[in-house]
Amino acid sequence: MAHAAPARGTSTGTGTRGPSTGTGPRGRPMPDVFGQRTHLLAKWAMPVTIGLVYGYWAAAIHRRGGPITGGNLLFGFLTALVFAVLYVVVRAVAERLPREGHAVLWGAFAGSALGFLYAGSGVAMFTCVLVSLALAAAVTASLVYRYYTHQDAEEARAARTT
Repeated sequence: MAHAAPARGTSTGTGTRGPSTGTGPRGRPMPDVFGQRTHLLAKWAMPVTIGLVYGYWAAAIHRRGGPITGGNLLFGFLTALVFAVLYVVVRAVAERLPREGHAVLWGAFAGSALGFLYAGSGVAMFTCVLVSLALAAAVTASLVYRYYTHQDAEEARAARTT
């Protein structure tokens, strides 16, 4: 028996347990594996966790093998806070951008984050800029490729079902 694909933004189920209770960001049926509360927790735990790792990494680079001091701890926690806030802002802004802008924003964020860490290690600024630009270009190119291949395939699938 053939069924029509659900319209974008509509639910395919009643919200109870079942094989498919909603649609994903591009209208695909989404399995009900985790609840809404779990997704909300992960949405906020991810930037905090990555921010803490990034802050620890920055503090370790900043102390240059010396003793751990209060200033070093403050630097690490402030770096973690700034990173987590920027991550949340980039994620919120990127959702509203077209796929190219989305990819460029995440590429710029990744390149800037690496550049900050790499500059703290004491290397030449030219090297730091080149490495950061290389990472930003690689992230941007890979995300553009991903968004174009996935969105085009989804559009073709949707065209076949209508």
